[in-house]
Amino acid sequence: METKWLEDFLSLAETRSFSRSAELRHVTQPAFSRRIQSLEAWLGADMIDRTSYPTRLTPAGEVFYEQAIEMLGQINNARALLRGKRPAAQTTVDFAVPHTLSLTYMPKWMTSLEVDFGPINTRLMALNVHDAVMSMVEGGCDLLLCYHHPRQPVQLDPVRYDMLILGTEALSPYARCNRDGVPDYLLPGSAESPLPFLSYTTNAYLGRMVELILADAKRPLYLQKCYETDMAEGLKMMALEGRGVVFLPESAVTRELKQKRLARADGDQLEWRVDMEIRLYREKPSLQRPGKPLVGRLWDHLAQRHAADGDITPRKRVVKKKTA
Repeated sequence: METKWLEDFLSLAETRSFSRSAELRHVTQPAFSRRIQSLEAWLGADMIDRTSYPTRLTPAGEVFYEQAIEMLGQINNARALLRGKRPAAQTTVDFAVPHTLSLTYMPKWMTSLEVDFGPINTRLMALNVHDAVMSMVEGGCDLLLCYHHPRQPVQLDPVRYDMLILGTEALSPYARCNRDGVPDYLLPGSAESPLPFLSYTTNAYLGRMVELILADAKRPLYLQKCYETDMAEGLKMMALEGRGVVFLPESAVTRELKQKRLARADGDQLEWRVDMEIRLYREKPSLQRPGKPLVGRLWDHLAQRHAADGDITPRKRVVKKKTA
């Protein structure tokens, strides 16, 4: 049996909806249903009455509900105890961050924090967006840093999670350029000569954002997929070799634009770009799960800066003068 089956079951018992619980658990409804069925098969009894609406527990499910709560509580308490035994556990902030943000946004943001807050010991887990969100849901990190767009939202319940908007990031098309900054490829291409397209895989968050751009485009883009990966950095390296057009976050190409190694492939138009928010999440502290004091102080600091500045995007390092 897997612990996520227990979490799925408790979610379903609370929402009484397969679709709603699947959304909250960040899986498709068919996958969620299969996990509930796997739990029932392992237990050897039906936990869910599927003949009623809203969904309700069977008598066996009612009995198992209390047991599931107790089992998960014991597991989480054991994990919290063992983590607390680690010497650096309470003085280290665990981040879950998508790969692209871990390489582009995170280093500058951490530098800016040192200016106002002070040095922070961190442990960073670089994951895809889905796994980063699941790390937060399953208690595997203290803070989640990720992209968000209204049409590709991060489904974290605001009742359970706090959120801050750190800034925005534009996703735009780029291609290799010559010394004068003229790109090798320029959108939209043509039906007779489609442009080579460096694409994200379908499960990549940035890939879904590119799909939104293509779907909303007023003019059709003529692209022929020639390479595919879920890593933005890998696509950028292919673009630098002149292999095609790629959609990249602006923070990932700052140096290449300055060095005139890449250029916008859309003529600096806004037609084929999309803006995403960069968000920070934490689980709201409670009596049962108060969280690390360090994380609480850091969050309060960021919230105060957000209220004072209107945003908390990375700022340049400044040297503060001591006052007498």
